[in-house]
Amino acid sequence: MNRRSFSKLLGISSLGLLSETSAFAKSNQSVLQNSFKLNFAPHLGMFRHLAGNDPIDQLNFMADQGFRSFEDNDMRNRDIELQEKMAETMAKRNLKMGVFVAHKIYWQKPNLASGDQVMRDEFLDYIKKAIAVAKRVNAKWITVVPGHVDLRQNMAYQTTHVIESLKQATALLEPYGIVMVLEPLNFRDHPGLFLTQSPQAYEICKSVNSPSCKILFDIYHQQIQEGNLIPNIEKCWDEIGYFQIGDNPGRKEPTTGEINYINIFKYIHSRGFDGILGMEHGNSLPDKEGEQAVIDAYVKVDQFI
Repeated sequence: MNRRSFSKLLGISSLGLLSETSAFAKSNQSVLQNSFKLNFAPHLGMFRHLAGNDPIDQLNFMADQGFRSFEDNDMRNRDIELQEKMAETMAKRNLKMGVFVAHKIYWQKPNLASGDQVMRDEFLDYIKKAIAVAKRVNAKWITVVPGHVDLRQNMAYQTTHVIESLKQATALLEPYGIVMVLEPLNFRDHPGLFLTQSPQAYEICKSVNSPSCKILFDIYHQQIQEGNLIPNIEKCWDEIGYFQIGDNPGRKEPTTGEINYINIFKYIHSRGFDGILGMEHGNSLPDKEGEQAVIDAYVKVDQFI
C-alpha cells in the first residue's frame, strides 16, 4: 500500500476500515491457505468459470490462488500484444512462465526422424521464432516433440537424424539460456510417434549433450507408456528439466485416477526439484465446481510432509 492510499484509509470511519479489511482478508483467503511446496503451473482455460474468459484475469486468479507459475502450449500463436500484456501481468504477480510448444508437430508424418533437410530447416526456423516469443514472455522452457516415426528407416538411423536436428537447435538456444524439453508421448493417445519412453529421451539428451536439451517427463504419458514411474524418474533425473501432470485414466487432476501423486511429489520434492510441474490435464467436473475441485486436489496432494 502506498502513502496516498494509506492516508485515504485514515480518513474513513473505524467501521468502514473494519469492513474493508475484512473484505480484503476474505478475497485473499486462498492465498494464505494455498502455499504450495511444489511449483505447479495451471494453463489458460483451467479456471475460466471462476476467473472469466480474459487471459489477464485468469493469470491474476492463478496468482491469487497461490500458484507461482503458468504454462501455455499455444503462446507462440497468440497476438504479440497479448503476449506482452501477459508477460507484464506475470512480472507484476511474480508468476514464472512455463513451457509453450515451440514448433509444428507432425502427428502422422515423419519429419525429424526422416533426416530430410527441408524438414530440419523448417524445424530450426520454428526454433528461431520460438526464441523471440520466449524472450518476449520471459520463458526458459519450450516443448519439442520430434514427430512421427519413419517406417522406411531403421530406428538407429532415425535416432541419429533426430539427434543431429536437436544439436543444431541447441546451438541456437544456448546463447539465450533457453531449454527445449523433449516430451515422450504415449502410444494410446498418440500412436506412431518417434519419442515414447523416458529411457529413449534420456539416451537422446545424453547424446545431444547440451544444457538446452532436457526431458519433459509427463507423468500421465509415462504411466500409460511404461509405468514404473518413480524408478524411471530416478534413472532420468539428471536430464529432467520439467514435469507435467495428469491422472490416468482420464487425464484429469490428481486424485481422480490410479497414480499415487502424493508419493511421486514426495519423491520429486525430496530430490530438491525447484522447477515447474505443469498442470496439463482437464477438469474432472464441469464449471466452477470442477475448477474448485482442481485447486482442492492440488492442496491435497501437496501435503506430503
